[in-house]
Amino acid sequence: MRIISANLNGIRSAATKGFFEWLPAQGADVVCVQELKAQAADLKPEFTACDGLTGAFHYAEKKGYSGVGVYTRKPPQRIVEGLGVPEFDAEGRYIEADYGDLAVISLYQPSGSSSEERQQAKFRFLDAFFPHLEKLVKCGREIVICGDWNIAHREIDLKNWKSNQKNSGFLPEERAWMTRLFDELGWVDVYRNLYPDHAGEAYTWWSNRGQAWARNVGWRIDYQIATPGIAAQARSAFVYKDQRFSDHAPLIVDYDYTP
Repeated sequence: MRIISANLNGIRSAATKGFFEWLPAQGADVVCVQELKAQAADLKPEFTACDGLTGAFHYAEKKGYSGVGVYTRKPPQRIVEGLGVPEFDAEGRYIEADYGDLAVISLYQPSGSSSEERQQAKFRFLDAFFPHLEKLVKCGREIVICGDWNIAHREIDLKNWKSNQKNSGFLPEERAWMTRLFDELGWVDVYRNLYPDHAGEAYTWWSNRGQAWARNVGWRIDYQIATPGIAAQARSAFVYKDQRFSDHAPLIVDYDYTP
């Protein structure tokens, strides 16, 4: 089973850069996308179905903002939109494809980089999301949560870690929150579990400022985080960088698992 996670930074923008021409060649079973920046009326037919994949979406109420989607080859038993937290469900940050024994989730955690107000919103999201993650990991299903977590967990996960210790995305509180997911709840960072020492090749986001992409001054903030059973069946993972569809790069993981 191949699962792809990609922050599109606007589905219409990514389409003009060839995302939907690229996707059919990837042989994906599930594709999780984030930052749609679109509403249902904005989506062309080729955005909602591609190469046998059918999309389901959770849109933000605010136009041109946030939004997540999940494309599935095998129809899920149900689609779950939102966390049940009105503040963040209005921003379109969570959608779940439920197959019974397996669930694949597309997640877009808030960024706090634009203002202190948004950083506080990010902290509220983390506080609300943690008990949901605890509930999920205890439910007995295999679960893969794909998306833009907007946190670089460890020093190896970004180029300039020393100068970013007081910046959103690498704050001690954010990093400690992720550590709790792994150490207390038992979730597994699939890519890092496979490749504990990969640094620059693991980055998934680069600022549009300066020469960040050209110099590979990146951050690893896009993850596939999974329950231990399916994480143990991940056989390979890589970040696709041959084409650029947004300021993020797709994270592709292959699992020895059949839903």
